[in-house]
Amino acid sequence: MGWLWQAIVLFAVTNVDDIVVLSLFFGRAGRAAGSTRRIVAGQYLGFGLILAVSIAGAFGAGQLPDHAAAYLGLIPIALGLYAAYGTWRHHRGDTPNPAPRGSVWSVAGVTLANGGDNIGVYIPALAAFSTPKLGAVAAVFLVLVAVWCLAGYLLTSHRWATAAMQRWGHIIHPFALITIGMIVLISGGAFGL
Repeated sequence: MGWLWQAIVLFAVTNVDDIVVLSLFFGRAGRAAGSTRRIVAGQYLGFGLILAVSIAGAFGAGQLPDHAAAYLGLIPIALGLYAAYGTWRHHRGDTPNPAPRGSVWSVAGVTLANGGDNIGVYIPALAAFSTPKLGAVAAVFLVLVAVWCLAGYLLTSHRWATAAMQRWGHIIHPFALITIGMIVLISGGAFGL
């Protein structure tokens, strides 16, 4: 059972920032019809890709070259710039929707980019597990994705959090996405940073 605690700690330590990102998506989407389902599906899609690449890397097939994961930081930067542009257009009166509100693809892209550095941690960690335990660890990770989604959702269910998101979310959302992208680029050494 030591592997179970290793899996839980490994997931928790590498995904703390995802709760904040998820709460931003949930807060921006409000309670629009189908938004929760799209955000959860996007989170699973993005994390599923991270997990698949990590497992492939753990088996020694398809390891990413040095610093390749850092360039995934361009995805949240692009999404953040798009959200900022939408906010700007909304304030000019050009459009009623100020920012993307959690499409499956935008959530998956941010999850993948934000978790690009996780790949570098997961590959060596998962390589230490036998094949049956590796499958069990993957299952634990997928259950924990649901726990993370629930935590992000519950964070926005508090009245003060919802009010703050409605008032400031159009500013926080693009800023957070661009910041995440910059952190991924800089910490990974992309473009010689």
